[in-house]
Amino acid sequence: MSSNQSSVQSRKMGSISRKIGWRVVSRRLSGLFWINIFIVLLIMGTWFCAREYTLSGKVDLRHHDRHLSLTDVSLEDIDSPYELFEALQGAKYTVSDSVTGKIILEEHYFGMAWTLFVCAFSVFMIEIGFTLFAYPIETARTRRILKPLNEMAVRLDEFSKMDLSEDKYHLIEEKIAQLEPDEEFSLSSGDEDLVGIERAMNNLLERIRESNKQQARFVNDASHELRTPIAVIEGYANMLSRWGKEDEKVLDESISAIQHESSNMKHLVEQLLFLARGDAGRTVVKKEKVSLNRIMQEVYEESLMIDEDHIYKLTVPESEIYITGDEGLLKQAVRILVDNSAKYTESKDEILLSVGISDINNVYMQVQDTGIGMKEADVEHMFERFYRADEARSFEGTGLGLSIAKWIVDKHGGHFKITSREELGTRIGIILPRINEEVIYEAG
Repeated sequence: MSSNQSSVQSRKMGSISRKIGWRVVSRRLSGLFWINIFIVLLIMGTWFCAREYTLSGKVDLRHHDRHLSLTDVSLEDIDSPYELFEALQGAKYTVSDSVTGKIILEEHYFGMAWTLFVCAFSVFMIEIGFTLFAYPIETARTRRILKPLNEMAVRLDEFSKMDLSEDKYHLIEEKIAQLEPDEEFSLSSGDEDLVGIERAMNNLLERIRESNKQQARFVNDASHELRTPIAVIEGYANMLSRWGKEDEKVLDESISAIQHESSNMKHLVEQLLFLARGDAGRTVVKKEKVSLNRIMQEVYEESLMIDEDHIYKLTVPESEIYITGDEGLLKQAVRILVDNSAKYTESKDEILLSVGISDINNVYMQVQDTGIGMKEADVEHMFERFYRADEARSFEGTGLGLSIAKWIVDKHGGHFKITSREELGTRIGIILPRINEEVIYEAG
């Protein structure tokens, strides 16, 4: 961009700054004017009330009549400004007894009003002086605030007016053609005119590479998890083919193993499809007003029916706690936490479910167990897909449940609060934005 163009842009920004500065100053002056008027009226009203109290011993709004008369002379008889001024000097404020009609107070208020007006006008003129003195300061402050926008406008204008030769287009095309999304190389031609384009392209390439890495990692992990049940099913199918027809024990063992591994693989595929649909934006989150008390009560009752090996306890407040969310998905997230707690907690130990309000803006659903607990390093990675701590590898699982729960909670604008100690247990709370509640309960 030429110096002449930069100067034009600078003048434009200066004009905008001056307009904004003058608007701020004019609004301030308008506010000061009406404040002064209010003060004058307040002083006059206070003075008349004080005089009334002095003369009658009280200020009675019910039994005292008040009259404000500008003049005893008819306006039709006034022929000159001098006569008008003389008439205004006779303006009176009168207070009388509403029963007897006795005059309690009679004050000529024109002199006082004129004095207060002159004083207020003098103060206002001083305020105008100080406010106008602040005009350059406001303009400079506005210019500082708008400086980043000005620089952005200059850069955009420079970029839009960039005149690239045909050779430069061929150069950038050649460099792009040489790049591979998976390679750790950046676009660089050494041409100063192409720096902005190269930076934008490199940022785009970096995002593509990161997306490719995540996709490749997901596919590799999914393949690894699917390989095991497929290998088991294939092994037992071969054993059935060889000996299963004659050996009833082999037949029963193979059928049981194939059923078990098929069920695991079905569960894994369903979890993979859920995450894939979520990543693609195809999972619909239907938000409505739902009760966390009801969600946790239903999960609690389900757990009592399907899991008799653990002791379940539920704590909910008397008043319903509501949020805006998808009831089915939220229930699925809580079930995942309960299933994990049951998996890692010994038989006949307690699993505690609770609902409450954590602070003025958030509510929680909480699942606490007395299981094997987690190391601090494992807590940092627990929501990663297919991640399983060393202590958890001896238990059945896919490592996808908590990833699904996190996706659900993220879609509801919430987060997790996790406390875990090895050999003591884990407490996981789902913190969600609350909606109107009248009663606040402290978090347990």
